[in-house]
Amino acid sequence: MFRKKGSFVLASIMSVSLFLAACGGGGGQQTAPSAGQAGGTEAPKSDGQSYVFKAGHSLTEDHPYHLALKKMAEDVDKRSSGKVKIEVYPLSQLGAERELTEALTFGTADMSITSTAPVMNFHPKLGVLDLPFLFESREQAYKVLDGQVGKDLLKDLENANLVGLAWAENGFRHITNGSKVIKKPEDVAGLKIRTQENPIHLAAFEALGAKPTPMAWTEALTALQQGVVDAQENPAIVAQTYKLYESKQTQMALTGHVYSAAMILFSKPVWDKLPADIQQLLAEEAKKAGQYERELMIKMEEEAISNIKAKGVVITEDVDKQAFRDAMKPVYDKFSGQFGKELVDQIVNIK
Repeated sequence: MFRKKGSFVLASIMSVSLFLAACGGGGGQQTAPSAGQAGGTEAPKSDGQSYVFKAGHSLTEDHPYHLALKKMAEDVDKRSSGKVKIEVYPLSQLGAERELTEALTFGTADMSITSTAPVMNFHPKLGVLDLPFLFESREQAYKVLDGQVGKDLLKDLENANLVGLAWAENGFRHITNGSKVIKKPEDVAGLKIRTQENPIHLAAFEALGAKPTPMAWTEALTALQQGVVDAQENPAIVAQTYKLYESKQTQMALTGHVYSAAMILFSKPVWDKLPADIQQLLAEEAKKAGQYERELMIKMEEEAISNIKAKGVVITEDVDKQAFRDAMKPVYDKFSGQFGKELVDQIVNIK
């Protein structure tokens, strides 16, 4: 059961209005303090208060992002005896990944689950995870993210006004297009490919001779359908969820060029106004949700590849990954200095 700390009080210098704004400005709400607490004579206590937080993401209701957040919401509700609720909004209803992350930094949104790529716009060091072919396997990625490196990266997010609660994932990213088989770097040359709004991803595809076009995912589907871009890169589950085979994406090369780590984030301006017991509840359940999301992703990714193949998508497995690594080496030369070569080497050497 959720353990409430009845004696815990927020710092007495906070007015009641500030406390309410912190939980309400971004969607979080709480019941008003009692009359005896009015006028700032006594700070409100966490015991007996109710909270409602809005959590957003950019994908669909059957994606692991959504399923994991819904399970977290159920578990938080149960542990808090209904005093803490999380409302989950899919399909960029609270904003696309970059916009929602920005809202978290301002405290005008509460919570999200997102891939790391858009977040590096607010905390550049996080971009180290977007270096192409940084991880050879999920097992290596988990060792890094669940170890000291991952803990430090989450902690450092406080510098960007974000609270990193837990790691999740969006799987390995692959290239789809509608015109040709891709096995080697030369096959990507000239392709106008939609990428995330991420300088490392842009540099990686420029190194291959492609024409990367960054845009939010909400715009990408229309761009694919209208032929504004020829290709895109995403985990297989995204190709299935959005039926990309209906958007001229009939070829998928299992390049696995980036392991797309994801994270459950909370707004630091909102978080800092919450009682310690509420923070602890959210942190514990976020970690459980992150692990649950990973398990769902592994299972659903396998199903997705099978399903889109059944829809006529040609799946190319014999990709020359070493050739891609070699072609993308300039990306390491360009960006490693930003993250510190020691950090890059530390990650690469964890097996």
